[in-house]
Amino acid sequence: MLIKKTKSLCPVCNTVIGADIVEEDGGVWIRRSCPEHGSFHDLYWSDADMYRRFDKYENIGSGVENPQREGSQETCPAQCGLCSNHKSGTLLANIDLTNRCNLNCDFCFANARACGYIYEPSFDQVVKMLKLLRDEKPVPAPAVQFSGGEPTMREDLPEIIRKAKELGFPQVQLASNGIKLSKDHNYVQELKDAGLSTLYLHFDGVTKDTNPNLAIDEKVVANCIKVGLGVVLVPTIIKGRNDHQIGDIIRYAAEHISVIRGVNFQPIAFTGAASEDDIKRERVTVPDVSEAVEKQTDGVIRKSDFYPIPCVLPISELAEAYGGKPQIRFTAHQHCGAATYVFVTKDGLVPINRMIDVDKFFDSVEKMAEKLRRGGSLNKYKTLLEGIKDLHESEKKGEQGSAIDFWKLIGKALLLQNFDALREFHWNALFIGTMHFMDRYNYDLCRVQRCCIHYSTPDGTLVPFCTYNSGPVYREQIWQKWKQPIE
Repeated sequence: MLIKKTKSLCPVCNTVIGADIVEEDGGVWIRRSCPEHGSFHDLYWSDADMYRRFDKYENIGSGVENPQREGSQETCPAQCGLCSNHKSGTLLANIDLTNRCNLNCDFCFANARACGYIYEPSFDQVVKMLKLLRDEKPVPAPAVQFSGGEPTMREDLPEIIRKAKELGFPQVQLASNGIKLSKDHNYVQELKDAGLSTLYLHFDGVTKDTNPNLAIDEKVVANCIKVGLGVVLVPTIIKGRNDHQIGDIIRYAAEHISVIRGVNFQPIAFTGAASEDDIKRERVTVPDVSEAVEKQTDGVIRKSDFYPIPCVLPISELAEAYGGKPQIRFTAHQHCGAATYVFVTKDGLVPINRMIDVDKFFDSVEKMAEKLRRGGSLNKYKTLLEGIKDLHESEKKGEQGSAIDFWKLIGKALLLQNFDALREFHWNALFIGTMHFMDRYNYDLCRVQRCCIHYSTPDGTLVPFCTYNSGPVYREQIWQKWKQPIE
């Protein structure tokens, strides 16, 4: 059954071609045909029912007010900008600081050994990339993540982090394998003092067979506990290799809740050479991860507890209606990922869905925003009071857990405008998410045009994540243009 028509890529030549998203045998597939290389049929989502549930949260944004170029259906994504076709602003920016690395993972495509040259923008180039992001309108990019390669290979990393904070980024993140961070907690302290908000730690499992660097990761976590630096675990999930430890990774995070803020599972994207057998054997989708979470936590966290990214858009609308200023808008494509929050209590894990009816909660927030928009600034406080009473109706009865702490935090944030309360929420809850970045086998142009994670490049462009890594060789083009020989 045809669900929608879109555009995709030929997996062989990367040519942009028409594609059909179809439902077959309870799953969702992408079909397309290249005039030169024939027909292709690849898995898009493994659960059609979950696909349709997430579809209800679709919310297409209006893009940025200062796109870098005009776009047309003929130029997208071959001449990516951001262009006027793009419908989402930057929620999280990535900047590759280097392609040097002190590991050589078999599934990694972003390292100097694989490339045969060095890519490493200068400090001044990095500053220009940061300024490009902060110049975005109507809302400057709120978060930047420094990645690679391995960004700790750069001696000037603390200065780069410090500069990002000076330019106004509320969130500065570091994606790392942790090797250098494991050796000296003073270095971790130096990065935190420079302004580092969160460490995104590559963490593929809880045993040596799934995670050969487990001892290193444990030292990193210990060092982050010493200095109070928040950590998000980032496992690359590969079917048959580590997907059986998804529940164990969540339990590990819960055991270290004093410093670990979340787990962001990333199903493998086949950005390098992959055979048809590799893809069939190792492919993992968003529904697969959520099913594994339910099975491996014995139903404590359910598949139905997960929601798509755009579900939180009403909160942005409420903040915008109350404060009168443009807010970041979570208009990513509804099938890019899924997430939930789990409270870690003395009685075990309690998903937020056991405390409140999430759909009713967001519906109440949306009603509050609409009342504020209609009523102007005269009755803001009264509207918030009435709205909080309405929010209480979303509290669940007779299920596990107490919602008292949750409502205290919401009340502080809305009534007292104490947004530190939301930060407090993160310290008391564990984020569990999965973001499935696309490759040329499941590439959907509709998702690209809604992407909210963008790479900033030395030549002054912002490129959607999946186009940069899987589209018409953007990473290769950028790195080749600014490459240096390996000494």
